[in-house]
Amino acid sequence: MSLEGKHAPDFTLEGSDGKKHSLNEYAGKTTVIYFYPKDSTPG
Repeated sequence: MSLEGKHAPDFTLEGSDGKKHSLNEYAGKTTVIYFYPKDSTPG
């Protein structure tokens, strides 16, 4: 099932820069969210 074009609910995550980033900050912009597992961990 593709969710392309669907709106995701807002959420806030802490970035590697230590700042909190909310999905709403990127409203109206093309956004790709990529989750990267910690190095040398399974998954």
